[in-house]
Amino acid sequence: MVKNKIEVRNLNLHYSQNHALKDINVFLPEKEISAFIGPSGCGKSTFLKTLNRMNDLVDGVRIDGEVLLDDENIYDNRVDTTILRKKIGMVFQQPNPFPMSVYDNVAYGPRTHGLKNKAQLDEIVEKALRDAAIWDEVKDRLKKSALGLSGGQQQRLCMARALAIQPDVLLMDEPTSALDPISTSKIEDLVTQLKKDYTILIVTHNMQQAARISDKTAFFLLGELVEMGETETVFSMPTDKRTEDYITGRFG
Repeated sequence: MVKNKIEVRNLNLHYSQNHALKDINVFLPEKEISAFIGPSGCGKSTFLKTLNRMNDLVDGVRIDGEVLLDDENIYDNRVDTTILRKKIGMVFQQPNPFPMSVYDNVAYGPRTHGLKNKAQLDEIVEKALRDAAIWDEVKDRLKKSALGLSGGQQQRLCMARALAIQPDVLLMDEPTSALDPISTSKIEDLVTQLKKDYTILIVTHNMQQAARISDKTAFFLLGELVEMGETETVFSMPTDKRTEDYITGRFG
């Protein structure tokens, strides 16, 4: 029996007058890859950011409904967002390494959470870089600036930075859209390997990517979750005509 890591119930989000997410109900299983597809502006990135309360940082946002992480509502007033974002890491569309060394990028999170011990930091940095499949490429340049890495390497470094705080869930917002096909393939291989330890939620414009790597696929349109199911089923036998029209390229 697969356990649900995240349960979203009756979630609505307004940006002042704009009703951006409409009554979203969805269950996201533990240690699976769930992909969110849909045309630009349909709410999928906004939805992703509700899962670690990144939208709290936007002026004029109003959110109601529940997002349960391991059966606890993350929108409860008592929730510490710093601790929440330690449990739910995020990788963005554009690689965004900090202007510091490769080592300091990965050590940044653990240090922020109070870890000072050099030997422990060394161990965490190496493990995160290995888990992000970039250790062999950077092990001789840990003290050099992360900005000197290629785009694909920078994105894997950002994944290592997210993994260094040992999250339970990894959110990925179009993580390969700025990358070439070879780097994209490396990230996809990496994501597939990581799901044995992490629950992964990925927003992608690339339907082939969703079909290749995800277990479940959700289709968003105009702020609504139209349908969600096993990836193979959603792509071969969608239950909603709008999903079928999007997947077959009739719009989007």
